[in-house]
Amino acid sequence: MPLDPQAKAFLEQPQPIPPFPRDVASINEIRQQTTRLEGDPEPVAKVEDRLIPVVENGVEIPVRIYWPGSSAGSKSPRAALVFFHGGGWVLGNLDAYDHLCHALANAGDCVVVSVDYRLAPEHRFPAAADDCYAATVWTAQHAEELGIDPRRIAVGGDSAGGNLAAVVSLMDRDRRTSHVAYQVLIYPITDSNLETPSYIENGEGYFLTTERMAWFWDLYLNDPSESVNPYAAPLQAESLAGLPPAYVMTAEFDPLLSEGDAYADRLEAADVTVERELYDGQIHGFLRRIDLYDRATVAINRIGQLLRRLGDQDND
Repeated sequence: MPLDPQAKAFLEQPQPIPPFPRDVASINEIRQQTTRLEGDPEPVAKVEDRLIPVVENGVEIPVRIYWPGSSAGSKSPRAALVFFHGGGWVLGNLDAYDHLCHALANAGDCVVVSVDYRLAPEHRFPAAADDCYAATVWTAQHAEELGIDPRRIAVGGDSAGGNLAAVVSLMDRDRRTSHVAYQVLIYPITDSNLETPSYIENGEGYFLTTERMAWFWDLYLNDPSESVNPYAAPLQAESLAGLPPAYVMTAEFDPLLSEGDAYADRLEAADVTVERELYDGQIHGFLRRIDLYDRATVAINRIGQLLRRLGDQDND
């Protein structure tokens, strides 16, 4: 299909040439440009910011918890979505995804726990993965307090957040903690191969570029040898058997399309239940920009449908 007109309009706007600095001061300047969308988000019942411990040495990370607008007088316990933001493990924050998390809580009638994991290059691999896993464990351990069913916890995220959701699912399986019931992988990063068909076709001119992804990987990993570690690149896992069911969303003009498809293929080959959806005409990052893309609302409602289904499963 042709490029979606709304995506085309976005790409035709004047775009500053993106810098690729290595020093933290310059990277922080870029981070400050990643801001909350304008306007008010959907109303929800309650939003609460907390600090939670992630490692034994006293490190704490922020989380933002959203209770859906239907909370008053309705069912409890609910399903939960532990959400990991995108940004190549280098950029992104709670505020940049605030509108999306409001919308996901309402669409899924679930509690959303948005995780502000530590970023690279100050905290390289596996800090982000460890933080996201710890936040998932924390959510399960505080299920009664949060009003959620610990057997109905999904993990999800977009781009690097999709990578972290896949990785947390692997960790949960490998460590036999069994907290993750479902994974929502939104145009996920699953491998460090920058020469796939979709990189060749979509690596320039569609917002996310091959050069940008190379920069993200360089800042995230301590050493290139870590690119084959499945907790960095889940497509490198020897086996995907025993993972929870997954929803894999991809976008037609996204350089990550091929690796998203490849991961869904591997999941299916391992007898994991997979639902996959390609958003024709869309570019990387469209889901977060509710203000720009009509298809973002369609996609949010689709994810919400899946989360409601998780919450409505037989409790036996």
